[in-house]
Amino acid sequence: MVDYPYPTEFLMPLPAYPIKEVCKEIDNSPDDGSGSSSVLERIFKGVSVYYNYTGKADCFELDDDPHGMNGWNWQACTEMVMPMSSDRDSSMFPEWEYNSTSYAEDCWNQFRVIPRPTWITTEFGGHDYKSVLKKFGSNIIFSNGLLDPWSGGSVLENVSESVVALVTEKGAHHLDLRAATGDDPDWLVKQRESEVEIIQGWINDYYDKKKAVFNMWSIIGFNIGV
Repeated sequence: MVDYPYPTEFLMPLPAYPIKEVCKEIDNSPDDGSGSSSVLERIFKGVSVYYNYTGKADCFELDDDPHGMNGWNWQACTEMVMPMSSDRDSSMFPEWEYNSTSYAEDCWNQFRVIPRPTWITTEFGGHDYKSVLKKFGSNIIFSNGLLDPWSGGSVLENVSESVVALVTEKGAHHLDLRAATGDDPDWLVKQRESEVEIIQGWINDYYDKKKAVFNMWSIIGFNIGV
């Protein structure tokens, strides 16, 4: 999600292209004497890029929330209910079965809210979102970078003339919305230019239509002597 092309501190202090750094640390792990490092040692070296890239951490704070991300937990308990589970056959994670009853109880205990699992499909049309956007949406840019895992749940193709998708192969999470830097790659600069051009076109179109309406009423008023 934060695989940005320059160093950032959005979630944690990270180098440019941190995923490449993770892979590098894993591949370059020292030999343990038997011909290769253990799997756990390699994993530790890799995750250290995220949790301790600066080398200043005494231990990994896995439960910390330095950026107030608990707000997302509240949203996941109200509008963005996303059932998740894992099993031993298809996942590296511990086996976990989603239970809607216990999930609702946790949300109530934490935030005093009751989950609305069908809200997002009711609001945005679910799998038929294109029909909803065509009828009720306009002047929307869905900007997604394919390095951002969230892009898998977004709109990745144009829906109408004014509901458009801009997809970048190397983009990370909301990279185009971050402040411009001297390290921005050319494709990112062009991405932002495209967005500005589209939005400027919407603004120009609005004022052109407004002017046309004003001129029409001016002519009508003149003809009836107002």
